[in-house]
Amino acid sequence: MSKKSYILLLLTVVSSFIFCFRTEDWTPEFIYSGTKGGAEAEILVNSKEVKRDDKELFFNKPLACPSNSYIKIYKRPRLLELYGDGKLLGRFRIALGRSPEGDKAREGDSKTPEGKYYICTKNESSKFTLFLGLSYPNTEDAVIGLKNNIISQEEYNLIKTAEEQQQRPPWNTALGGQVGIHGGGNTSDWTQGCIAMSDKDIHIIWAYTALKTPVEIFE
Repeated sequence: MSKKSYILLLLTVVSSFIFCFRTEDWTPEFIYSGTKGGAEAEILVNSKEVKRDDKELFFNKPLACPSNSYIKIYKRPRLLELYGDGKLLGRFRIALGRSPEGDKAREGDSKTPEGKYYICTKNESSKFTLFLGLSYPNTEDAVIGLKNNIISQEEYNLIKTAEEQQQRPPWNTALGGQVGIHGGGNTSDWTQGCIAMSDKDIHIIWAYTALKTPVEIFE
């Protein structure tokens, strides 16, 4: 091997070594502190490439109380997300009605509704710790109920008016009512259609929501 070839080979080996070292070099970065499975969790991740589970349970307390909050609920993975001023503040485990599959259609079906609602009542004397009443049934539910002869035209009108004024809709029709978010535990689907959380988590949701807070429930 010539001297020139030897030098080129040596430079190639050294360059490869430096590249490998740099790609493997990383500094841990603390990004999360919260509860997961009832225990405190701290996760260290590569600061160059964050590999984070989107279903991770957490709560990041904001420095100031947000002026606008909203809630997203995902039935299939049993998750509730709390947003404040457009930022995700926390993700929490939930439980659903005893018949969790499908959209709520009538009183007594033990299903959790799907759609766009808002918080219409707040009860701090609930037997399930705290209760955030949701505006079920909404106008969309009422349209289906009227079409299927579950409710009358008068009941439809009352539900529609309540939504337009962002008030509590009638909870005594054949569509059912008194669906809300409350405490009592989240280990199994046990409610009559409500969204249940741990008592600790419902206190967080209560503190960062108000009447008329939007709540969207997905399949």
